[in-house]
Amino acid sequence: MRTIRKFGSTRYFFFSNEGDEPPHVHVEDGEALAEFWLQPVAFMSSHKFPNHKLRKIERGVRTNQLLFLKAWHEHFGT
Repeated sequence: MRTIRKFGSTRYFFFSNEGDEPPHVHVEDGEALAEFWLQPVAFMSSHKFPNHKLRKIERGVRTNQLLFLKAWHEHFGT
């Protein structure tokens, strides 16, 4: 599991065994989890995040899309 970015208690990361999947990022804050595709940025799934927090997270994913994609491609060599 590689943490790419952290904003307060919200952590953006991916798992090292996911290189065969399209680029995406996992988001964790306490017990809440979510996933977003990175190309294009799109909501995948969520567990325990309220909608207002998901909107804020999606804005963060859009703002940091290039950073997340760069980390993905560097890690997986794609």
